[in-house]
Parts: sequence; C-alpha cells; structure tokens
Amino acid sequence: MADKDFQFKILSDNRPASHNYFLMDRFEAGLVLTGTEVKAAKSGQIQLKDAYASVERNEAWLLNAHISEYSHGNRQNHLPVRGRKLLLHRKEIDRLQSIIREKGLSLIPTKVYLKGGRIKCELAVAKGKKFHDKRQAERARTAEAEARDAIRARKARD
Repeated sequence: MADKDFQFKILSDNRPASHNYFLMDRFEAGLVLTGTEVKAAKSGQIQLKDAYASVERNEAWLLNAHISEYSHGNRQNHLPVRGRKLLLHRKEIDRLQSIIREKGLSLIPTKVYLKGGRIKCELAVAKGKKFHDKRQAERARTAEAEARDAIRARKARD
C-alpha cells in the first residue's frame, strides 16, 4: 500500500487530562459511531472532559464521552452519552487489559481527531496525580515561563 499523506483535524482535545494524570503509552483507536454522531463530531460537538475507556469482555469501550445531538437529526438521533466501541487490534486490547489489571492504571482519551476521513481516538495509559504533584508541575511551568521571558528581555536589550 502506498504511503498516504493523512490530514489531521482535531475535533476535541482533553486538556485537563495532562494536568490530572501522568500520561504514559498512547494508542490510536477507531470509533464505532452512528451517522448523526459522525456529523455532530465533525462539527466539533464532542467533549472528553469526564470520559474514560475500559476493556470489558475482550472489547474496548469509550465511556462518558459526550457527543451532542445533531441539530438536523430526526427521531433517530443518538443519545449524547453512551458507550461507544473502540476499534483496536486483539494484541493491543490484551496488552491494555493486562496493564490496567496489574498496575491499577486508567485509560484516558486525550484527543478525538479526523484522519483520512475516519474519526480516531487517542488513548493514553494514565496514572492519577496527587495534589502535590500538580503543584510541583505548576511551579516548573511557571519557572520555565519566567526563564523564557528573561531570555527574551535580554535579547531585546542587546
């Protein structure tokens, strides 16, 4: 198969995930969606704030993701919050299942994007941060920003 130059369009980004979790391995998964869900997602009406993924009965599921009802949908419009099946290879599902069971980690969706006409979800294996970890990360971010500003100010003087 020839190398395709896929275009990415981010439909939804879960920014609080990097603040609340240590994100480790990342996986790309397809989503099983209905027609009205696809149209609503393509118009950016998707929210991943409280979403998570789980492996049940050897299948991966995206839970608590909110895709708003499509504005021009009819009586067959979808439910905004429902379980959506994730499309992964069997080896990836087995690996995720073993990681989650052994180490007590979580699966968090970080992005939903359009890739080559298909809607994909990026999942990250995550470990929850404690309050002191969040404060430490904030201090490091502030120190880095101050250093950048000082360098800019020095270059402007010279």
